[in-house]
Amino acid sequence: MKKKVIGVLMCALLAFGILGFAGCAGGGSGDSGTSGSGEGSSSASETSPSGQISVYSREDGSGTRGAFVELFGIEEKDASGEKVDMTTTSASITNSTSVMMTSVSGDERGIGYISLGSLNDTVKALKIDGAEATAENVKSGTYKIARPFNIATKDGASDVTQDFINFIMSADGQKVIEDNGYIAVEDSAASYTASGKSGKIVVAGSSSISPVMEKLSEAYKALNPDVTIEVQTSDSTTGMNMATEGTCDIGMASRELKDSEISGGLKPTVIAQDGIAVIVNKGASIDELSSEQVKAIYTGEVVKWEDALA
Repeated sequence: MKKKVIGVLMCALLAFGILGFAGCAGGGSGDSGTSGSGEGSSSASETSPSGQISVYSREDGSGTRGAFVELFGIEEKDASGEKVDMTTTSASITNSTSVMMTSVSGDERGIGYISLGSLNDTVKALKIDGAEATAENVKSGTYKIARPFNIATKDGASDVTQDFINFIMSADGQKVIEDNGYIAVEDSAASYTASGKSGKIVVAGSSSISPVMEKLSEAYKALNPDVTIEVQTSDSTTGMNMATEGTCDIGMASRELKDSEISGGLKPTVIAQDGIAVIVNKGASIDELSSEQVKAIYTGEVVKWEDALA
C-alpha cells in the first residue's frame, strides 16, 4: 500500500468532523513538554483499542524516526550490509511532532512516537518493557528508548555562534534544558556570564529539538539583547545539510551524526538526552507494550490490535 502523507490540513479536517474523530488536539512540538508518562490522563471512557492498527511514523530524514527504528530493531541490514528501514508501507507519514500528536490524539486505533520532551496530556505515553517514559528513567537508564540531541557546526563558526553554544553548555543553558523536560548532559557546568555580543545566528533542523532551542534562544537573548537568533524547523538531515552547505550556523539533529556528515566537516556537540515516547490515543485502556510488540506493529508483522495485545 502506498504510504499516506499526513499534512497540516489534519487539524482542519478534524475540527469539522470530516474524519469522524473527536477533534483536533492542541498538542504540538512547540508546547511546553512534561516528563510524565501520560498516566493520570485516563478517564471512565477508556476502551481497549481493537481492529486495524493505525500506524503513524515520521518522514524520511527525521532524526526521531532514525533513532526509533534503530532502537526498536526495525532497521535491519540487507544482504549487502546496508541498513534498511523496515517500517510497514501502510504507515501514515507525519511531517512534524505536532502533526504526529494531532493524528494519534484523534485516532482511537492510532499508535505513534514523539520526543519525550514534547509529551503533553493530549496523548498517552506507554510503558515500554515495564519502564515509564520519564526523564528520570532515561537518565537512570531504566527507560532505554533514548537518543542524543546534537547540534553541529563547521570550523570557523562566528564568535557569536560559539558564545551561544557556550551558553547552551553552561549551567544556565543546561537548566533551561532540564526545565523543559529534557535531560542535561553537563551536571557540573560553570555559570554563563553575558558577553555583550551582537550579530545573527541561524539554527536549523530537527523539529524535536526546535522547541527547546527556542527556549534556549530566548534565555540567551535576554542576556545578550543585541543578538538575533532565527530557528528554522525541518528535520535532522535537512539541518545537517544546511550546516554543511553553510546556509545555517548551527544544525540540529535528534540522532547521532552519520559518518558522511562528520567527514563532510561537521562537528557534533551533544546538548541533551531525550527519550522517545511511544504514544496512543488518551482514551485507550492500554498502558504498556514490550519492545517486541512495538517492532511487530511497525514492521507490519501484526496489523490488528487484538493480535498485538494477545
